[in-house]
Amino acid sequence: MNARELKTKPTYAVTSVDHALRLATWLQLEGGLTVAEAASRLGVARSTAHRLLAMLVYRDFAVQNADRGYRAGPVLELAGNSPSETSALRAAALGPMQDLVALVGETVNLTIRTGDTARFIASVESPQALRVGSREGMVFPAHRVTGGQILLAEMSDAEVEELYSPDRYAGRESERPDVPRLLRTLARIRSRGLAVNRGLSEKGVVAVGRAVRDSNGVAVAGLSISMPAVRYDPEQLPRLDLALGIASRAIRLPHS
Repeated sequence: MNARELKTKPTYAVTSVDHALRLATWLQLEGGLTVAEAASRLGVARSTAHRLLAMLVYRDFAVQNADRGYRAGPVLELAGNSPSETSALRAAALGPMQDLVALVGETVNLTIRTGDTARFIASVESPQALRVGSREGMVFPAHRVTGGQILLAEMSDAEVEELYSPDRYAGRESERPDVPRLLRTLARIRSRGLAVNRGLSEKGVVAVGRAVRDSNGVAVAGLSISMPAVRYDPEQLPRLDLALGIASRAIRLPHS
């Protein structure tokens, strides 16, 4: 599936492939895993986790250390984008994200932006049976996801127009957003400090989010709450906004 298209989980998902891809994502974002950690996080037996990691090693997605732990291999290192900074940001955010899920009862995501794409670097799922699933490791067009919109709103209109200029989308015009409409959306986000996304990345999902800022006030990520549209109540928006503000300020980056 093209990374820019809307993502829907396949009807017949291949569990082993999904597990392997999740392991590869964790290795790239976090730096390393043991077999026990992999088994626990995937909810599988250690023997299964070991076989999955062995296949990642075989295909150069992972490397086994002398201590028998695993780290990202050459393939993932080539694709890395400031992995140490991303790992530090994710580590700093997980605790506040878990607290936020406990408070609001919905799934929480952390997103970074690279160009016109946004990548989910951490997800903490809601405990409810009907919930938005984890998007950790997934990449979407930045203008379609809450975290991406939040980070695009940090740019000037001229910078956004340059990012989405027709020249950059030559040969893939259908993927280019309606720029005037996007600018109006970003203006609302700047004025409120809050993004509200109704079904842009996935039908039936509503997400609200705020920026995570470093000690200099620079937005480094988007923190968002995602929920099934049937549970979204606009009257609860002030409560969600307050909870997001508390959580985003609780994320203390190492250099802050």
